[in-house]
Amino acid sequence: MRLSRYYIPTLKEDPADADVVSHKLLMRAGMIRKLTSGIYNYLPLGLRSINKVAAIVREEMDRAGAMEVLLPMVQPADLWVETGRWDYYGKELLRVKDRHGRDYCLGPTHEEVITDLVRGEIKSYKQLPVNLYQIQTKFRDEIRPRFGLMRGREFIMKDAYSFDKDEDGAEKSYWEMFEAYRAAFSRIGLRFKPVQADSGAIGGDFSHEFMVLADTGEDTIASCLSCEFGANLEKARVKLPEAKPEVDESAVPAMEEVATPGVHTVEEVCSFLDITADKLVKTLLLVVDGEPVAALVRGDRELNDIKLRNIVGGNEIEMADEALVRELTNAPVGFAGPAGLDTNVPIYADRELTMSTDWVAGANKSDTHVLHLALERDCTIERYADLRVIEETDPCPECGGKIEFTRGIEVGHVFKLGLKYSEKMEATFLDENGKSKPMVMGCYGIGVSRIVASAIEQNNDENGCCFPPSIAPFEVCLISLGGKDQDVADKAEELYGEIMKLGVDAAYDDRKERPGVKFAEADLIGYPMQLVLGGKGLKNGIIEAKDRKTGEKIELPLDGFAEAFTAWRKEIWNNWGLEIA
Repeated sequence: MRLSRYYIPTLKEDPADADVVSHKLLMRAGMIRKLTSGIYNYLPLGLRSINKVAAIVREEMDRAGAMEVLLPMVQPADLWVETGRWDYYGKELLRVKDRHGRDYCLGPTHEEVITDLVRGEIKSYKQLPVNLYQIQTKFRDEIRPRFGLMRGREFIMKDAYSFDKDEDGAEKSYWEMFEAYRAAFSRIGLRFKPVQADSGAIGGDFSHEFMVLADTGEDTIASCLSCEFGANLEKARVKLPEAKPEVDESAVPAMEEVATPGVHTVEEVCSFLDITADKLVKTLLLVVDGEPVAALVRGDRELNDIKLRNIVGGNEIEMADEALVRELTNAPVGFAGPAGLDTNVPIYADRELTMSTDWVAGANKSDTHVLHLALERDCTIERYADLRVIEETDPCPECGGKIEFTRGIEVGHVFKLGLKYSEKMEATFLDENGKSKPMVMGCYGIGVSRIVASAIEQNNDENGCCFPPSIAPFEVCLISLGGKDQDVADKAEELYGEIMKLGVDAAYDDRKERPGVKFAEADLIGYPMQLVLGGKGLKNGIIEAKDRKTGEKIELPLDGFAEAFTAWRKEIWNNWGLEIA
């Protein structure tokens, strides 16, 4: 492509509303433009990268046996009512009415639509398994869209759905998709890690996220240094010590109230009573699907509200507001405790609290705490469970080894859905014995447009993007410095033709711009390979070749250029850990 005829509206300065590096560089490199909050126009360069990601994903889906379809973005409310998600999905679901007053939504995901399609077509076990996928626009009305393509409201996604006759088949489909994801992200050139994850609004009881490793990632990942364990922080299990200490609650003195005027926080209580935080029980009041619950964790720990939500079996969870706290405890925020709490509030306690006793806690009375709390003696505990956030000092929950925290960006998610949708929507088939059974489902998503932003987050420098060659808008940029030198211009034209004959995706910068402008924009856009031809090089029979990732420059001969370029190109791909397609 000749850049003199190409639309690349680059910017010299970072946009004022861009916070993360990918958002800044996508805007400055002329790849996207904001239409409104969380919604972007994809410009030619940006769309080229997105299409390259989609092509790799499509190839791996096809190789794994999935078949491509295209489903409507506008979905009737009736299907969402069937599964109960019309109300549950919340405000992220953009609801609209047609001219007849019928309810619809813009699809944030397509479980209902695909299940409706399959239930009308598949009647026998002989037609299973089936795996259907699409690459299409989704819309989720995020409350705070931010970070450009990282968390927009409208985005491009690949979503696949598998249908099997039994759990064994569903297990096989799940791991086939898992491996297809590994292959796709490896081919794209991303440094990534699959981790255990919470299934969230999609549902199901087992899932993995594929995380691009980047310091700017929104998610924290707990990874073991000794084994393959990795989990999103909201999912990571906490392993208790193998040897549980003897806890004798009968030896604990009677519970005693103590005045703690104006002392609300854990730090204030510990300072006032001269104790350490691990001697305190922290009582947190939350609301799960409209019903209040209490959660207990040690004073130096943090509650994992996702774990609590899953234990309680609810959908939406939020902290109780100040008015509800006063209603349940007869005290302001900061004095809640498990002893004497409103009997209508079930209490869930972190398992770690069984490792000791003789606690300090709130007294459900203003400016008052209690000493010598024994949970089993003084409280009614609904259930002990793993409720806290894992910490780096905790052992690996699988092998007991050391864990570390890293940051990641979610670019893919695979789910075992089980019977969640097929039972509610009566997506059934007749088995070998003629008995009607619900199909066992799986769901598999990849954020196609988000991958482009994630690749930039992971690969950039002070000059701009450093795209992997597999998904760069153009793999190589040939820069002509001929100006009015017709000999240089003619040779550059000849070289451009040779590169095109090799089947390489190339941009030819034939613009009448200063060399500095061409060099700066080539670095900003992030072409993996840059070729620079000037008068001096032509005279000496060489062309300068630059590796954008490393900045390394070498000289390629003009005589025998195609062979030398092909060898250098292979080296560039190898340095990314990639094989040329």
